[in-house]
Amino acid sequence: MAPSVSDALEQLKSTGVRMTPQRHAILSYLMNSMSHPTADEIYRALSPEFPSMSVATIYNNLRLFVDAGLIRELTYGDDSSRFDADLSDHYHCICKSCGRITDFEYPPLLEVERAAAKETGFIVEGHRMEIYGICPDCAASDKAGEDK
Repeated sequence: MAPSVSDALEQLKSTGVRMTPQRHAILSYLMNSMSHPTADEIYRALSPEFPSMSVATIYNNLRLFVDAGLIRELTYGDDSSRFDADLSDHYHCICKSCGRITDFEYPPLLEVERAAAKETGFIVEGHRMEIYGICPDCAASDKAGEDK
């Protein structure tokens, strides 16, 4: 579960980070988004309200939020990182057609961490898993296209 926007703002303020309207808007957008947006998606969403805000401002603030531990950067081998404010242990289903990312939990995988630690002697700090497929919307769209 993501921290509240007010908790995140307090955490930033306590470390001396000045809260600008743009920074607040970016953080609020991330904390309230379940879509795992890219920097460009955040820019497009906020530019009507902040027409003078640049993409560089978005990237700089995202880096600040990642460094502060407020959000997680998700990279999948392409050029566009996605950002997730839900820092709980969870996994992602990724649509190979539209790129949509949906969260899911599966607690038994924590047993894999314990087994890896026991077998290797590693101090396991986490793991990452993605499931790839076609989301329901794209599957329905493909099916609709086949029926014509």
